[in-house]
Amino acid sequence: MRARLLLASSSPRRRDLLAQIGIIPDGIVKPDIDETPKRDELPRAYVVRIAQAKALAAASSLTAGDLLLAADTSVALGRRILPKAEDEATARRCLGLLSGRRHTVMTAVVLRAADGSQTSRLVESVVALSRFTTDQIDGLIAAGDWHGKAGGYAVQGHAASFVRFLSGSYSNVVGLPLFETAQLLRGRGWMP
Repeated sequence: MRARLLLASSSPRRRDLLAQIGIIPDGIVKPDIDETPKRDELPRAYVVRIAQAKALAAASSLTAGDLLLAADTSVALGRRILPKAEDEATARRCLGLLSGRRHTVMTAVVLRAADGSQTSRLVESVVALSRFTTDQIDGLIAAGDWHGKAGGYAVQGHAASFVRFLSGSYSNVVGLPLFETAQLLRGRGWMP
């Protein structure tokens, strides 16, 4: 019998991405952690810390033989961690900062077993958005798919027409690098 797979995420995008490769989690656990960056914390360290904190916070839901998948995605502009846009002002500020510039989208993925052992991957993709006009930012805000997104945009949404360059994993930019996630699961014998 295959081990149960729990997903430590409330993100519908992560569930949709997993479904693309035939993975339907056996359960969803919503870890309650503080995602505030520490003072002077660099983006790579931040995303790894948050993914590990999610895995640890949700670990009590595991029973013998279970696996738990946790992830965190962040947008970095140099050493700066851009927030998840929870309001229009934050989304506008992020879009203004990203306008015409390259940035890095990082996702840390953690696969934790009930015995406490875990494996992880850090995946980085580089994205360049075209320069936005005020009207274009207004249009992206009106579309509404920025809400809850790191950096204030959804590459799979209306912002797609402004992506002039993407190097690396597209699914990483959406919120979960599928190749690396599948590799972690295969390493535990969960996927063929």
